[in-house]
Amino acid sequence: MDKISKKRRSANMSRIRAQDTLPEVVVRRIAHAAGYRFRLHRRDLPGRPDLVFPGLRKIIQVHGCFWHQHERCIDGRVPRSNKGYWGPKLKRNKQRDVEVEQALTKLGWSVLTVWECETAKPDLVAERVLQFLGACSGTGKFMQK
Repeated sequence: MDKISKKRRSANMSRIRAQDTLPEVVVRRIAHAAGYRFRLHRRDLPGRPDLVFPGLRKIIQVHGCFWHQHERCIDGRVPRSNKGYWGPKLKRNKQRDVEVEQALTKLGWSVLTVWECETAKPDLVAERVLQFLGACSGTGKFMQK
């Protein structure tokens, strides 16, 4: 049984965004500070990827640990309540992620997934992102606002 009212739960869920999330903004700032330019959420590509680097044929997906079930994260667990709803829904999200990545790879795109929990350490994310994009990793710090 849910501990909060249906009205309050609905209000909470309505505030969950699909784009412009804090983890996504962190990754954007890293790429932009390194001089890369990108497109956001291109509708003509499978899954509407978060960051698209057309000239490089590379894509960065920023996944929320809960919604995409990050296995190595405490936030990636299925809720104990209403398992009949959450289990299949979150399983389908993971399945769709695999399908989207396969479709993008088949179209000639390289895909990097950055998890929400990883963005708590922007320097480590910066190293991964810049290595993926082909930039030499530097020692500069990336600031968060």
